[in-house]
Amino acid sequence: MELPSAYNSKEVEDKIYQLWEKSGFFNPDKLPNAKKRKPFTIIMPPTNANGNLHAGHALVMTIEDIMTRYKRMRGFKALWLPGLDHAGFETQVVYEKQLEKEGRSRFKMTPEDLYKEIWDFTQKNKSNIISQVRKMGASCDWSREKFTLDDNIVKTVYSTFEKLKKDGLVYKGKKIINWCPKHQTSLSDLETKDDERSDKFYYLKYGPFTIATARPETKFGDKYVVMHPKDKRYADYKDGQKIELEWINGPITATIIKDEAIDMDFGTGVMTITPWHDAVDFEIAERHNLDKEQIIDFYGRLLPIAGEFAGMKILEARPKIIEKLQTKGLVEKIEENYKHIVKTCYKCNSLIEPQIKEQWFLKMKPLAKPAIKAIKNGEIKFIPEHYKKIALHWLNNIIDWNISRQIAWGIPIPGDQEHQVFDTWFSSGQWPYATLGFPKSKDFKTFYPTDVMETGGDLIFFWVSRMIMFSLYNTKKIPFKNVYIHGLVLDAKGQKMSKSKGNVINPLDLTEKYGTDALRMALVVGNTPGTSLPLDENKIKGYRNFATKIWNASRFVLMNLQDYKADAKIQLNAKDKKVLSDFKKQAKGITKDMDGFKFYSASEKIYHYFWHTFCDKIIEEQKPRLYGSDLKEKAGSQRLLITLLGDSLKIMHPFMPFITEEIYQQLPIKNKQKCLMVEEWIIQ
Repeated sequence: MELPSAYNSKEVEDKIYQLWEKSGFFNPDKLPNAKKRKPFTIIMPPTNANGNLHAGHALVMTIEDIMTRYKRMRGFKALWLPGLDHAGFETQVVYEKQLEKEGRSRFKMTPEDLYKEIWDFTQKNKSNIISQVRKMGASCDWSREKFTLDDNIVKTVYSTFEKLKKDGLVYKGKKIINWCPKHQTSLSDLETKDDERSDKFYYLKYGPFTIATARPETKFGDKYVVMHPKDKRYADYKDGQKIELEWINGPITATIIKDEAIDMDFGTGVMTITPWHDAVDFEIAERHNLDKEQIIDFYGRLLPIAGEFAGMKILEARPKIIEKLQTKGLVEKIEENYKHIVKTCYKCNSLIEPQIKEQWFLKMKPLAKPAIKAIKNGEIKFIPEHYKKIALHWLNNIIDWNISRQIAWGIPIPGDQEHQVFDTWFSSGQWPYATLGFPKSKDFKTFYPTDVMETGGDLIFFWVSRMIMFSLYNTKKIPFKNVYIHGLVLDAKGQKMSKSKGNVINPLDLTEKYGTDALRMALVVGNTPGTSLPLDENKIKGYRNFATKIWNASRFVLMNLQDYKADAKIQLNAKDKKVLSDFKKQAKGITKDMDGFKFYSASEKIYHYFWHTFCDKIIEEQKPRLYGSDLKEKAGSQRLLITLLGDSLKIMHPFMPFITEEIYQQLPIKNKQKCLMVEEWIIQ
């Protein structure tokens, strides 16, 4: 059969995806000889159901689809389970921005009404995202699709929570937490950003001492002055000693505290503490059983303890407080342009205000211990390997996790009087076994532990380490054998994509323009694990040209098969056999790369072989035989070309599934399968 003169990706892609779905082969239970196959499992990192796919998602879908298609062709019972994430705080932030545009506020809504609106919002987005994932050619099993708010997922989350409580690993306590005054919720350490700021640094006279601070607004309640017990400069001052001094709003009595947490080399080696609004100060106060007093409210305004400054926002009050201290002669000096790190909310950039608040906490050290052991023993392989050290460092220095959030959107914490919800990572941390129906389902018994978790390096702490901990705690098994880390997809200039820069790339715009196969190749070739990738449109254009080359070469071969008989016994000559042998060597190298997760290398080898060897050399060398009068030579040439074309389509298929499947459907070959995606890989 003759192919059309040009490849039209717009016409082909939807038709081919429908062919795949109709075949049922995305479902591992419906694969040919399914019972004889060994399982291979990837659980898709659940995409946030609050927007569209971006370039990073396109990379995820491409890499995971390559893995799945390859293993399916290698004879595995390949399951790629898709899913979407309610994404708790992140989704609520997205929806709050929409409310702001409409002139509404979530603070004027009941939690129930807000939840319902966000539910409808995510359901609409779910449908949209699923459609976009299909456009990327993802061969995942849609019959097993999961959402992090599905009843069975929530049931698993609650079961884990009750088990943790029973084992004494969950507790409710009044501890210092990260508080976002804008969004009115606590955040974990991983949900804050460290920003370098340039502020004024104030040296203040505190009785006989000089203290230094960038935050004078917190000092109204400071009644403890702390120094290192071995600091000889302050040897005359005794632990617990009282001193009288003049302070911001009048005379106070302060208490001397000696504690080894003090850095003798920083500033004057003396500091006052504000236990309610600083984590280090809180720990000192806990050790010495000191009072803790709130100075700033949960909206970022000063409380009545600040006297005349009560009700003021922090940045408004700061210069006025210093002005008052200056009139009292309590400012020794002011250092300009003091560079320091401040914590901000990772979504809105508001300054984080540490606050003491009763929250649900999870004891992490007992959960981390088995995870550390499993990683050290090599039960879980990290690609690239240096992420192993990164994961271990975090696990070895882990602190208790605040798992409660003061938002409407999420899984409600059972029995909580304040109607708080779980941190979204508490539920998504249970994703690998929850999606497979732990503990009794057939899927859990067949497909767990999974084979690969493919994700970004920024999620090693947020998600990967927590999945390992929860899985070992609940299932006594690791959740996955390999962690494959991809890098960021950057713009053509190597800059991070952001809406503010206006450089965000919509992958579906690119697939519409150049075809999905071209984008997939551009995302993979040269993209080593863990390394960021500049995505240049010219690169995608180049792989569209490659797709055109594949099409034209295939069209040429098919056009020269008019009298070819697939079932005929055709004797190949020694040179033909050598050509096929050389291809086998190439295929072995590609297979080795695929098994070693070197997709960047395999794709490049495929590209160079097909273009420069098959098209530029082999096809050109075969033209005299095809056009000559020797029928035996012609038949040998036809058999050689159709064999090489068919086998080349196989090794290209995981990377460029649409065009390869479309051409495969036209090939006159023996024992042809219903779809190329279930053909046997060239090397077994």
